[in-house]
Amino acid sequence: MKIDEQYMRRALSLARNGLFHASPNPMVGAVIVAPDGRIIGEGWHRRCGDAHAEVNAVQSVADADRPLLRQSTIYVTLEPCAHWGRTGPCAQLIIDEGIPNVVVGATDPFSKVNGKGISMMRDAGIKVKVGVLENECRSLNCKFFTAHTLGRPFITLKWARSADGWLDCRREPDEPAAEISTPVTRALVHRLRATHDAILVGSGTIVLDRPHLNVRHWAGRNPRPVILDRRKRFFSLDYISLADPIVFTDDNTLEEKMKFLYSRGITSVLVEGGSKMLHSFIEAGLWDVMREEIAEGLVLGDEGSAPAPSPGTATLLESVKIDGNIINIYSQNSLVDVKNL
Repeated sequence: MKIDEQYMRRALSLARNGLFHASPNPMVGAVIVAPDGRIIGEGWHRRCGDAHAEVNAVQSVADADRPLLRQSTIYVTLEPCAHWGRTGPCAQLIIDEGIPNVVVGATDPFSKVNGKGISMMRDAGIKVKVGVLENECRSLNCKFFTAHTLGRPFITLKWARSADGWLDCRREPDEPAAEISTPVTRALVHRLRATHDAILVGSGTIVLDRPHLNVRHWAGRNPRPVILDRRKRFFSLDYISLADPIVFTDDNTLEEKMKFLYSRGITSVLVEGGSKMLHSFIEAGLWDVMREEIAEGLVLGDEGSAPAPSPGTATLLESVKIDGNIINIYSQNSLVDVKNL
C-alpha cells in the first residue's frame, strides 16, 4: 500500500494543476508506472472539454516505452469515466491500450459514471484496486463531490467586515464603499472567484455597487453572474452588461434556485452579498464554506451599514492574518480541506 500511496500522491499533485480550468469537471491526475517502478507517463485534466488525465498520460508515453503499457499500472485519482461526453470513455481507453492494472483513488459520484467505469474495466479482465488515499482524492474535488451528491452546487459565502461588525458604511449609490479589503486580500478574493463556476449577488448589490463580478486581480476564468432580483430592477438599469447572467425574478426558494443552477451544470457558487442574501443562505443552512475577512483597524460605528453575518457554531478551519486583516475560514462540509479551496 505504501508504494500505491506514493504514486497516488504524485497523481494528486498533477491533478491540482487543473484548479482554475477543469471545472465543472473534476480535477484528475494520472500516473503510469512500468513493472520496474519507473514512471513512463503522466497527465492531468487541463481544461473542461479537453482530453482527460488518462488520455494525456497515455499520450505522454515515449514510443520506446509503449510496449510496456501491457505490463504497467495506471494510478488515477478519480474513477475513469465510462460514458461519451465531450471526450470518449477513459475506461475504454485503458482497456484498448491493454493496461492490466488500475489503481483508483475514489469512485466518481456523477450518475453517468458512479462505478460503471470500474465495472467496465473489471469485466474486461483488468485488475482494479479502489480507495487508495480516498479521503485526499475526495477532498481535492470537494466542490464536485458535493454537487453530485447533494444535487446542488457547492456554496461558499464570502464577506468582509469592519472590526465592529459592519459590511459597509452608510452611502448613496454613487458614493464609494468602505475600504475593508486590502490590495492583497482583494487579489485573494479574485482567486476565489476564479475557482467557482458562478458568483451570486442580490439586485440591491447591483443597484448600489454596479459590480463587474469578474476576475481582474488574478489569472483565471470569470464565474457566471447570478442575480436574485425579485423586484425586477436589473434589466432596467443603465449599467454595464454582465456576461451571460442568470437572473432569478421568481419567488422560488433558495434550495430550488440552487437545484436549477446544478441542472445547468454549475457545481460551485460564490455568494458575495449583500447582507440579507448572506443571512438568508445561513438561515437556510445552504452553505459549505464561509470566508470572513475582518479589518481589525477599521471601526465604522454609527456610520456602519448592513450587519455582517455571524458564523455561529460553524467549525473554524483556519484563521490567518494577511496584509493586516484577519481571514477566517469556516466549514460544515466534512470533505473540505482549506488547501483545496
